[in-house]
Amino acid sequence: VEESSPAVRDGVVYVGDLDGTLHAVDAATGKARWTFKAEGEIRSSPNWLGDRIYLGSYDQHLYCLSAATGTLVWKFQTDGPVHSTPAIDKDTVYVSGCDEQLRGIDAATGKLRFTLPLGAYTGASVAVRDGQAYVGTFANEVLGIDLVKRAIRWTYKHPTRNFPFYASAAVSGDRVVLGGRDKLVHCLSASSGKELWSFATRARVESSPVVIGNRVFVGSNDGLLYELDLATGKKVWEFTAGAPLSASPAAAAGALVIGSQDGVLYCFR
Repeated sequence: VEESSPAVRDGVVYVGDLDGTLHAVDAATGKARWTFKAEGEIRSSPNWLGDRIYLGSYDQHLYCLSAATGTLVWKFQTDGPVHSTPAIDKDTVYVSGCDEQLRGIDAATGKLRFTLPLGAYTGASVAVRDGQAYVGTFANEVLGIDLVKRAIRWTYKHPTRNFPFYASAAVSGDRVVLGGRDKLVHCLSASSGKELWSFATRARVESSPVVIGNRVFVGSNDGLLYELDLATGKKVWEFTAGAPLSASPAAAAGALVIGSQDGVLYCFR
């Protein structure tokens, strides 16, 4: 298991591995429920809607499986490895990929609803909210997309630092927050794409941020976990992990959890 973050649904943990196997594991006991074998490695994190699990594979397919049994419901072939995690809004699955396309796919049937060229391939997962989508690309851009009109609304590119965006965005109100390989955490206006603030770390930011209230939590490959003020980008607090933090923090039940590249899992309250 390298980049597939586990998803938890109704007491079952779903996670993919580099052998191309999706594992369904009982959350209470750790016992296997079922496995599903794709034809390429799974770096995509599973997502779910109702009684179905959705995930991508490097075999160039997006899969839809029965959450209960792992039975294949449908699969959709793209033109490149599916690295990103599928985003789901209502009855549509959105996936951005190495084929430089954003696709909207019917969650029930697997039929293609639309394809939108992104101009570059993406390692990031698309963030969807209120009929809009946001994703960074390896052309050093962040795109704001109108899913109703199926068109790119705005494009952001830093005026001097030209580095890819590998981390996925977090969206809160009119703010889109994401890290870049330019060592910056960027905060953009969701409506216009204008940069509202940026915060400099000392290494690549491949950790996808989480926003809790008016605070942003994000790791950096400089080995620090940062807490930033959402309104201003000012640093509130930092923690030194001592190893790169390329994983994304997760929050639940008043706790924040993040793993580091030296194999240590940190929990903060």
